[in-house]
Amino acid sequence: MRVLYQIDAFTPTPFRGNPAGVVLCADGLPDAQMLAVARELNNSETAFVLSPDDTDHDLRVRFFTPTTEVPTCGHATVATHFARALEYGLPSGSLVQKTGTGLLQRVRIDREGDRVRITMHQGAAVFGAELDARQVGRLLRALGASPGELADNGPVQIVSTGHGKVLAELRSRAAVDALRPDPAALTALSHDLGTNGFFVFTRDTGREDLLTWSRMFAPAIGILEDPVTGNGHGPLGAYLLLHGIVPAPDGRLSFTGRQGEALGRPGDVRVDVETGPHGELLVSVMGTAATAWKADLSL
Repeated sequence: MRVLYQIDAFTPTPFRGNPAGVVLCADGLPDAQMLAVARELNNSETAFVLSPDDTDHDLRVRFFTPTTEVPTCGHATVATHFARALEYGLPSGSLVQKTGTGLLQRVRIDREGDRVRITMHQGAAVFGAELDARQVGRLLRALGASPGELADNGPVQIVSTGHGKVLAELRSRAAVDALRPDPAALTALSHDLGTNGFFVFTRDTGREDLLTWSRMFAPAIGILEDPVTGNGHGPLGAYLLLHGIVPAPDGRLSFTGRQGEALGRPGDVRVDVETGPHGELLVSVMGTAATAWKADLSL
């Protein structure tokens, strides 16, 4: 009998943050059944934990949206290792996970009694195309935003630490909260740009403890809006550092971002960015989680 967890990531409170299904001991499940489970749970992502297939990693994890497999997922990684820590009574320590696309990622578990915090070391940031004026106009129309709401601190750009997102900064929290995106228009733009996620943020948070306030949309892969996105906040940290938007003494940046208020599922992501020995930007995201429920999966 396989074990299924529903974990709410990036929050210590059940039914907030970003829900992810986690199937432990998923060896032997065919792709079609993994997709069926993900579709049934209808979370933005569901993770399936598999045995390692080589000596360079401790376990494999595959991630599925309700419609397709994706290469990696931040909140579902937090959920996976939170669930494993609970299920197996794991102590603090580090391990390496291999994703379905072969990417190796370091994960750290820090445990103090019943409180578990997960840190995911993402891939080095890759900076893709900057959108031109026509593409930016399409994006703003698809989001339901006006040109005057776009901040002018940096470009609208595709950035990836394993799963690329279009990053766009608006001037105010009110503008971010008021977005009413057109899923069909965003899907068409996704196909043209070759990337599926649109991560919209502002630094107008009204809170000293929060640097950013954001929302993320990916209708092309079945996610109308994602509550709290680890693979959005990681690229965001690298973007802010690269473009000098936020002071980063000694090439390091640490901050907390809030996402999910628009869906009634707020969560906080801690982001650390440092400059590597060859000038690459290395990103980690971290957060806690909470168990919503646990069940046996009769597959």
